[in-house]
Amino acid sequence: MLAIERDLLARNNTLAAANRAAFAARSIFALNLVSSPGSGKTSLLVRMLQELAGRIPAAVIEGDQQTEFDAERIRAAGVPALQINTGKGCHLDAGMIARALARMDLAAGSLLLIENVGNLVCPAAFDLGEAHKVAILSVTEGEDKPLKYPDLFAAADLLLLNKVDLLPHLAFDTQRAIDYALRLNPRLRVIRTSATTGAGVGEWIDWIEAGLAAARAGRGAST
Repeated sequence: MLAIERDLLARNNTLAAANRAAFAARSIFALNLVSSPGSGKTSLLVRMLQELAGRIPAAVIEGDQQTEFDAERIRAAGVPALQINTGKGCHLDAGMIARALARMDLAAGSLLLIENVGNLVCPAAFDLGEAHKVAILSVTEGEDKPLKYPDLFAAADLLLLNKVDLLPHLAFDTQRAIDYALRLNPRLRVIRTSATTGAGVGEWIDWIEAGLAAARAGRGAST
């Protein structure tokens, strides 16, 4: 089993490296958004894209086991979206992204957002060629999620602590959640967000624009 897993990851990493080179060649800033189901990932993405409209070109790849609901929401916000349905699969892989890219007309110097299948485990192990993994944790989940699912929080460069507008109604310990995440990954950037109020969305956009500027300058994504 371990040999099979190593072989699968090796093949995936080869394809991911090719994706990364293709992104770099066209100064495309690609982000891999990972969360559990119900974190508010799509709502937050729509809110951010609406506020970003007209500033930079953007496109989305949506990953779900079934349906095109999330891709339809992105398109309704005026942003092109391609849906990948994984069936019984619990994550996107680099080969899926490569095939999706062949069907998309991405502008040079654009933003590509990959909304992975809702799952905190498998997506953490599969490199898609992205500049950064972005973890999204909702305050409606337990603050111990980072310690329960450490691989994602260790691999991510940004944590969006989402649905903070609900904090007055919950017993969620915000600082404990952040401390747990930073224990795993001291370099992790944390932004507190809400799709409902727009809290933190501007800060997230600033982070994206800094990364995109670096990609366009050929310095890679080092925000």
